[in-house]
Amino acid sequence: MRSVWILQLVLLLALSSLATDLSIPLEVEQPPTIISHTSGRLIVLPFDNTVKITCEAKGNPTPEYRWTKDGKDFIPPHTTTNSTAHTDGTIVLYNKLLVEFQGKYRCYASNKLGTAMTEEIELIVPSVPKFPKEDLPPTVVKEGEPIILHCNPPEGVAPRQLYWMSIGLQHITQDERVSMGTDGNLYFSNALQNDSRQDYCCFASFHRIRTIVQKSAMAVVVKSLKSDNESADSTDATPPARIPSLLLPSGVQTEKVLLKGERLQLECIPQGYPTPKVRWMKMGEELPPRTELNNFGKLLTISAVDERDGGKYMCTAKNSAGEAVHYFDVIVEEPPKWLTEPPQSQLTVIGSDVHIKCSVSGKPPPDITWRRNGELFRDDPQSSRRVLEDTVVLHNARPEDTAVYQCDASNRHGSVLANINIMIMNMAPQILTKDNQQYAVVLGGDVVMNCSVFSSPPPTISWTKDETPETIEGERFVTLQNGTFRITSAQKDDSGKYVCSAFNTEGKSAISAVLDVKDPTKIVAPPQDTQVISGTRAQLTCKAEYDKSLRGSFEVVWRKDGEEIPPPVEENSRYFVDDGMLQIMNVNLSDEGRYKCTVRTSLDEDHATAVLTVLDVPDAPKNVKISELKSPRNVSLSWVPGSDHNSSVTEFIVEFEESQWEPGRWKELQKVPGNQATAELALHGHLNYQFRVYALNAVGPGPPSEPTERYKTPPAAPDKNPENIKIQGHLPHQMDINWEPLLPIEHNGPGLEYKVSYRKLGVEDVWKEHLVKRHYFLVRNTSTFIPYEIKIQSRNSHGWGPEPKVVTGYSGEDVPTAAPRDVAVEVLNTTVLRVSWTPAPPATVRGHLGGYDVHWTRKQSLLNPNKILDERQSMSFPGKRTHAIVPGLEPFSEYRLTVNVFNKKGNGPSSDPVSFSTPEGVPKQVPILTASNAQEDSILLVWGPPLESNGILTGYLLQYYLINKTTLEVVNSQEINISVADTTQWQLQGLEEGSLYRFHLSACTRAGCGPPLAQETRTVAQANLSSTPAVAPVQSSHNCSLSFPSSIPGNSTHPPLVPALLNISSYVSDTFAKISWTAREEQQDSQLYVAYMNNRDGNWRISEAVNTSQSFHVIDGLKPGAVYTVRLMAKRLLDNASIFEDIIQTQVKGVGGQRSDFSTQGWFIGTMCAVVLLTLVVLMACFVRRNKGGKYAGTPPPPPPQRQDMFSMEKVKEKEDLHPDVESQGMNDDTFCEYSDSEERPLKGGRCSLNGDDAMGDGVSRDSLVDYADGGGEFNEDGSFIGEYSERNHRGSVSEPSGPSRVTA
Repeated sequence: MRSVWILQLVLLLALSSLATDLSIPLEVEQPPTIISHTSGRLIVLPFDNTVKITCEAKGNPTPEYRWTKDGKDFIPPHTTTNSTAHTDGTIVLYNKLLVEFQGKYRCYASNKLGTAMTEEIELIVPSVPKFPKEDLPPTVVKEGEPIILHCNPPEGVAPRQLYWMSIGLQHITQDERVSMGTDGNLYFSNALQNDSRQDYCCFASFHRIRTIVQKSAMAVVVKSLKSDNESADSTDATPPARIPSLLLPSGVQTEKVLLKGERLQLECIPQGYPTPKVRWMKMGEELPPRTELNNFGKLLTISAVDERDGGKYMCTAKNSAGEAVHYFDVIVEEPPKWLTEPPQSQLTVIGSDVHIKCSVSGKPPPDITWRRNGELFRDDPQSSRRVLEDTVVLHNARPEDTAVYQCDASNRHGSVLANINIMIMNMAPQILTKDNQQYAVVLGGDVVMNCSVFSSPPPTISWTKDETPETIEGERFVTLQNGTFRITSAQKDDSGKYVCSAFNTEGKSAISAVLDVKDPTKIVAPPQDTQVISGTRAQLTCKAEYDKSLRGSFEVVWRKDGEEIPPPVEENSRYFVDDGMLQIMNVNLSDEGRYKCTVRTSLDEDHATAVLTVLDVPDAPKNVKISELKSPRNVSLSWVPGSDHNSSVTEFIVEFEESQWEPGRWKELQKVPGNQATAELALHGHLNYQFRVYALNAVGPGPPSEPTERYKTPPAAPDKNPENIKIQGHLPHQMDINWEPLLPIEHNGPGLEYKVSYRKLGVEDVWKEHLVKRHYFLVRNTSTFIPYEIKIQSRNSHGWGPEPKVVTGYSGEDVPTAAPRDVAVEVLNTTVLRVSWTPAPPATVRGHLGGYDVHWTRKQSLLNPNKILDERQSMSFPGKRTHAIVPGLEPFSEYRLTVNVFNKKGNGPSSDPVSFSTPEGVPKQVPILTASNAQEDSILLVWGPPLESNGILTGYLLQYYLINKTTLEVVNSQEINISVADTTQWQLQGLEEGSLYRFHLSACTRAGCGPPLAQETRTVAQANLSSTPAVAPVQSSHNCSLSFPSSIPGNSTHPPLVPALLNISSYVSDTFAKISWTAREEQQDSQLYVAYMNNRDGNWRISEAVNTSQSFHVIDGLKPGAVYTVRLMAKRLLDNASIFEDIIQTQVKGVGGQRSDFSTQGWFIGTMCAVVLLTLVVLMACFVRRNKGGKYAGTPPPPPPQRQDMFSMEKVKEKEDLHPDVESQGMNDDTFCEYSDSEERPLKGGRCSLNGDDAMGDGVSRDSLVDYADGGGEFNEDGSFIGEYSERNHRGSVSEPSGPSRVTA
């Protein structure tokens, strides 16, 4: 009947629906599940203060715990409840009570749905191991008999180790005859006389409890086989042979049962004489390859045995008397274990069939016990709950079948326990994941969106996007069994709102989730491998790009060799991280390694690595050793190089220190290439040396090695003689001999002195010798300047130095006594001449010939014979010579010249003087050239004579070129020789209308013409002739209008030539000057340059281009109390004519500025009214004069005024030296056209045009340049005009001489 039921049950299980494994979120009610607990044996050590037995379970409702001990309910005593955590079931027991709690414990966790329990937990409290106190009698045997010394060690905490030693803790020697068994006993196969001793001790060591115990000492007495009446000299008696037998184990066969995985140990310890040999075999097959033989072949060991190692083994003990055997029957068993895995918890619907199978294995086969909620669960044939051996079946399960079922499988070797939660219920889907969850993923990454659902039966889960009803499908989209939705390789268009829907037969539920796909984090500038020198700064850069919405979580982390570099928290930290850059200050060798940069956000990260190599000086060499070579003064030095720290050693430096002359001072002895580690050293004698070595690489020198032992060299004769012998004669009749003495270390021994030998050269003379200890010698009473042979030899108390070299020298010198003769002069050109002479006789030189001095004096200029000059110059010409070239003479001058010879003592007498004259030369460049009064076919050129004519001026050479305005090429050229030497202007006629011309002007003498000065200008077109004034650069103006043509008629695209400026004035302080002007409306965008020069140093400085609309320019950095020349120029060329020029003087510090605040005073207003009235009268007068006939109204150029109308350069120099009061000077410049109410001082020295446009250029030409042309003014070195109007001119008056009128200031 039972077999029929079993068959029906099997069919039922096959046809019933499979229940799912149970994985229920804790939010749902469920039976308890044990999640952690103490397992196996728990051994308490003596030094453990407490012991903790853990038990933790999960469940809903929260489980409650109870414990059993040895099958009975256990409540911990009050002494331990304070340490019991009731929330997780753990109990804590204290050491002093632990012995009482020894036993087997089980934990139960229960709630209303069931009870889970743990396996049994055995608590073992071992006692302290010790040997019993006993008085053991001695063991007495005869020679050849076996001995067994019993140890009987106490039990204790494993592992246990046993030793046999003497009282003196000397190990008992073990071999094939004497050995210890696994039981701890000491076995003697046969006894010998030397086995007799009183102190055999057995020791047991328990290292887990740090304990060693000792058994009482045992005595062994081995009686000799010799009888008492045998003499001591008789031959030793040999024990009789004994047939082997086994001391261990006893009997013929032993059964050995052990668990799979344990270590098998089979032991055969024989007795007999001679000592038997033990052999092993396995019956019917070879010994396993894992077999090991120990304890001199008496112990067979196989580790981790399995079923194949079971069987019959045999050991054989054999000697010459026979053999003995023993058999072992090895049986390998195993405790229970799950065939696959423990039974799984299940969740199923009401009315389903549930089966629980407990599949275990073991040897012997385990017995299976079933429990429900910790209580025994037996088969009931009359109910729907059946227990069939290893299976439980719940037919047509109901909710009350919900419980925790336990399967307990055990055999004699152990047990296994499984808790199986069975839940029977119907439930609509319950989504446990939070609604509207936000998810983020980087582009190309994978993202998982959760949808944790609990229901019974299991739900169907689908995902949709952006309110579309279709389920999301595609290779990149996967809905997992647990409801999770996974997107691989996310794209930007994957961003959006997603909906998770779950439904089953009981109902439906849904939640939404939002996904944002962000830009990935990536390194765009990774760190590079870097080499840095120790002590400097290392810098590694790691630039990254990332999604800006993740800025809050973005960070850069640096690691060195896998270890994170913490952010700097101390001021002296050497690491600084800023914006992805890692800086390491004061790098040392410990900073060398691999640096990893990790840039990360909350979503992703990127990595890059770089290797930092630190270059440092080499380490000190080691093991520096000395070894002698051929002699004690020739040694070899060897060493072991230290680390080069990534920079190859270029050379080694060997240094020495000696203790006699300069103790403690190390000096360089020798350099050795960096690929060598030895050096051969030649040493001086009579020194006590020490040596050391240091290495040099590209970074620098490393530290020196440890010094060697002292090495003393024997004394010897000197190896060298003095060097650098100098023979001098400080006085005419003596000879000083000096030499460089030997260094102290070169003495080679005591008693150093020098032998000085000398004799006259070229005559029969014997060597005169003197021994001296100093390094100089004086020979007296010599003839003047006589050659000698000298030699110096060193010696000490051990002998003479090598044969010395002979040097030649002279006795003392005296000044020459004769002058060169036949001095002649050949003038080569205007500035160079050749001088020749007959040398003075050698005997009269009376010393080493130094050379010849040529002296010449400029007596007068032939241009001004009445002025006597005394300009002296000279040149020295070393060596023996008979002529010389003398440069630097002035043309057209008269000179006188002499020559003398000189030696080291001084100059000889001068030769007879020779007089000569230099010819005329070409003049210097003319300093200034201006083109003015440009008409339709004519231009007036005005210039200044050359500053140096270098001869009689004969005239000028004028060359002018017609220039193509488009290509700027020369179209036509003309040349005019102006033979009037004293003219400074020329009117060119017959020019082309509205054309561009370039003029070159050179001054000429009879020797030729000098370098030309260039100027460019244009003629005007007929349409603009009446209204366009001439172009005339001027020198300065008092608040006047300087008018120039703004454009070339007929060609409006051509740029203006020169800016037109009005009201030029200056404000001067101690360190700066402000130059102001007003530009005409049509020339607001012209450019000019401001140049200034300190009149004492003559160095010009030129500004960058200044726009005329700026109306002022500040010159800064001036020296207080200094006189400066200021120019306004149309071009950035000093050799070009200036628009304006004046001299200013800065104030002395502490003096008030040149501004005055009188304009606000009442009297000033009255004064200004009078000035305005006077100005109107003057303007009317000027207008009337102009209508009567203006300047150059068809008249030829006026004759040049007299030279006395201008001051010379000396006047200007006098003005600079006197430093007049600038403020008062400005007040005295009563120029009648000064009508500006500005507080700035107008630039002095100019004059005004009363009609603004007309005749300004001409007026300037005649007043500033024509006057100068007669010689009243001078030009400075760079060609700028420096002059001042004559004081005899009446300021503020209008003179009317015959011809065109001038306004005089």
